[in-house]
Amino acid sequence: MTDLYQSQRTMRRMRRAAIERGVVAVLDVGTSKIACLILRFDGPEGAPAAAAATGVGPMAGQSRFRVIGAATTRSRGVRFGEIDAMPETERAIRTAVQAAQKLARARVDHVIACFAGAAPRSYGIAGEIEIADGIVSGQDVARVLAASDLPDLGEGREVLHAQPVNFALDHRSGLADPRSQVGHRLACDMHLLTVEGTAIRNLLHCIERCDLELAGLASSAYVAGLASLVEDEQELGAACIDIGGGATGIAVFYKKHMIHADSVRMGGDHVTADIAKGLHVPAANAERIKTVFGGLIATGMDDREMIDLGGESGDWEKDRRRVSRTELIGIMRPRVEEILEDVRARLDAADFASLPSQSIVLTGGASVMPGLDGLAARILGGQVRLGRPLRVLGLPQATSGPGCAAAVGLCLFAAHPQDEWWDFEVPADRYPARSLRRAMRWFRDNW
Repeated sequence: MTDLYQSQRTMRRMRRAAIERGVVAVLDVGTSKIACLILRFDGPEGAPAAAAATGVGPMAGQSRFRVIGAATTRSRGVRFGEIDAMPETERAIRTAVQAAQKLARARVDHVIACFAGAAPRSYGIAGEIEIADGIVSGQDVARVLAASDLPDLGEGREVLHAQPVNFALDHRSGLADPRSQVGHRLACDMHLLTVEGTAIRNLLHCIERCDLELAGLASSAYVAGLASLVEDEQELGAACIDIGGGATGIAVFYKKHMIHADSVRMGGDHVTADIAKGLHVPAANAERIKTVFGGLIATGMDDREMIDLGGESGDWEKDRRRVSRTELIGIMRPRVEEILEDVRARLDAADFASLPSQSIVLTGGASVMPGLDGLAARILGGQVRLGRPLRVLGLPQATSGPGCAAAVGLCLFAAHPQDEWWDFEVPADRYPARSLRRAMRWFRDNW
C-alpha cells in the first residue's frame, strides 16, 4: 500500500509539472478505439474561468486549457478493456499519439490515461478524529483519512481512486472542505475504488514502451461521468453507463462525487460477434451492418427493409445474401438486454434506488444504437438519456460524440482533479488495516 501511495503521489506531481510546462496528452485506451487529445494550458491553477467550467473537485486546484490536437485509431491488442497483446497495443497508442502531436504541432512527454475493465470494486470507508487546536488544518484532513477503516483489498489488487466524499465537523455533515473551520471532532467518508493490479502494470509498461511518462490514471466510467452528467445529475444522484466495445462501465455520482463504480465484461463488440455468427459474415462486415442498419426496436416496416450482407468469398450465392432488418434486430436485442440486465443487477446491489434522483446517462461508442434509450428505460427504470461530452468548448467534431466522453472527461480530470488520499501528507505508519464497510452503506447511515 505504501508503494501505491507513493506512485500515485509521484503521478500527481508529474501532472502538475506537465501543466506548468503547458502541454499534456490524455489517452483513452479502449477495446475498440484509442483516442488521444493534446491539451495546452493557458492559465495558472485556480483560474476563475476554469472554476465556472465544471462543478467537479471543490477542494482541488484548477487550470484553464484548450484542445490543440486530437486523433483516434482502431484499438488492437485490448480485450474487455485490458491489454491482451502488448506489441499491438503499443503500436496503436503510438499511432494515436503521433497523429495528435502532428495536428497539434507539439511534442508531449506525459500522458494521463483511462481504461475500463480490470474488475473494479467499490468500498465506502469512514474515519473520525479529535481536533487538537479547534481549527481544522490540512494535517487534520490527512489524519482523518489515515484513521479510516481500510478493507482487505485482496491479493493483487490496487487502489485506483481514493476520494473523500463527505466531511462532518461536530454536528454538521455534508461539508465539501472542512479546512480552516472551527470544530472539535472531524469525521470523513471516503470512496475507495480498487482494480486488478496487473491491468495497471500492463498499461504503465505499455506507455513506457511508447517513450511516454504516465502522469495520471483514471477509470473510464468515472471520467465519462465527469464529461456527460449535468450539474443537477451530479448533485442529486445519477449513474453513468459507459458502453464501450469490450466492457460496460458503471459510475454512480452523488453530491458531485463518484460514490460507486462497477463494470460488466460485455460491450458493443459482443453484439458485433453475435451478428457475425448469426449471419455468417466476417467481423468487419458485421460491424458495418450494425453501424448502418442496426437497431433494437422493431417496427412493421423492418420486415420489408432488406439488407445486403455483401462479402468477398468468391461464392456468388453467399455474397449476394440478404436479410430483413427485423432479423438483424432479433440478433442484436438479446445481447443488449443481457448487458442491461447485468447493469441493473449491479445498480440494485449498490442500492442505487435510494438516491434522491435515479437519472441514468448512457455514453460510450455502443450507446448510439437506435432504440437503446427506450430499451434501457424499460429494463433499468428511471429517466434515461444519451449523454454527450459537456463543459469543454472547441472540441473537434470527431470527438464531440458519446464515444469520446471518456477522453473528454479525462481532460477535466487532468485540469480539475478531485482531492484524493495521496494529496495529503498521510504518515506511512498510519495506514489503516481494520474492518470492511461495503460501498454506499455510509451513505444510507449518514446522509
